[in-house]
Formats: sequence, structure tokens, C-alpha cells
Amino acid sequence: MTSNPFCDPRPTFQRLYVFGAGGHGREIAHLAAQAWGDLVEVVFLVDDRAYANGPVNDIPVRVASDITAEDGDRFVAAVGDSRLRRRAAAACASVGLRPTVLMHPRVEASSRVALGQGCVVCAGSVLTVDIALGEHVHINIACSVSHDVRIDDFSTLSPGVHVSGHVKIGRDVFIGTGANIINGSTSSPLVIGDGALIAAGACVTRSVEPGALMAGVPALRKR
Repeated sequence: MTSNPFCDPRPTFQRLYVFGAGGHGREIAHLAAQAWGDLVEVVFLVDDRAYANGPVNDIPVRVASDITAEDGDRFVAAVGDSRLRRRAAAACASVGLRPTVLMHPRVEASSRVALGQGCVVCAGSVLTVDIALGEHVHINIACSVSHDVRIDDFSTLSPGVHVSGHVKIGRDVFIGTGANIINGSTSSPLVIGDGALIAAGACVTRSVEPGALMAGVPALRKR
């Protein structure tokens, strides 16, 4: 395993728009500064003028519908809820922005990791081999993702989530802080269905149906 091969210290663009200026957005702006320093200007985007009344952490805030994207401008949708993240990504695309991958320099990732556009991987996370992330997947601080894992579009791993090998995580899945996903096998991967919600601290030991809420150790269905 190498220090991550995805964090280019010489980005090809000069401006990153971070959609969302809340806690997650502020963390992602910090991540961008750690990755690229002064080489990339960071600007927060919002969709409501009520939230565009001044800088946040010394970073300017703009309304998405007001901007004119310049060639090469990139964005990251810094919204925790997958449905709102989809809306944010669509709003950015509608004004000509293109998504980018944002990975902290202190991520460990092998060259056998595939990242979709818009993915964010935060500090202290480890991604091993034969892993594929869809578009706009967010992996928060100190997560681990083991071999033969697929995570589909707009899903989220909260801080300290551990995903074992041979696991398939569907679209729009939210996995809460400190949850553990036990491994499947080559012939029978553990599958977490689209739109499922895994509660903080849960231990998932078997496949999860789409839309289910799972909580506890071992995790049981709550809805």
C-alpha cells in the first residue's frame, strides 16, 4: 500500500466551489487547503441568499445561480444527506461546474482503488485493494474499506466506519459513526441495499434490504 496516489499536489484547476457552508462544508474546505494549499481558491456555494451574507471561516460565500463558471472550475457537494447532495450536484452542473475528486494527503490508498467524480475521502482513512466508489461518495475521517468493496453513488461513510471485504453498498446509503460492516465472501457478498440507513455503532452481520433502518449489535431492522 502506498500513500494515496490520487492527491495531486499540482492541480490542473485554480478554483474549487464547495457547495454547503455548514460543518461538513467547512471540513471539506479545510481538506482542500491541506491537499492543495494556496494553489486552489476555495469558495462556498449555497442555494439560498439568506446564507450568503458574509464569509465563513474567511472563505467567501456565493449563491450558485449567480456564478459564471470559468474554464476548469471544479466543485464538491458538501452535503451529508444524499438527496440534498444530488440536488447540490445538479445545481453545480447546471452552471457549468465539473466535479472533482478530493482526497486528503493522509489517506492510504492503493492503486487498485477506483474513484468516481465528486468523491471525498477524509484524513486517516485506509482503502486497500480492488475497491470501486461511485460518484459523489463521501468517506469521512478514520474509516477503513477492505478488499473487494463497491460503494455506489451518493453514499456516505460517517467517521470511524469500518467496512470488511466482499461488501456491496448501494446508492444513497448512510452509515453512521463507528458502524462496522462484517465481510461477505466471493460467492456471497454482503449487500446493503439502496437507501438503507445504518445507525451509529451498529454491527451489520448480514445483508440489508433497500430502505431499511438497521441498529444495534448485531444490527436488527427497525423499519
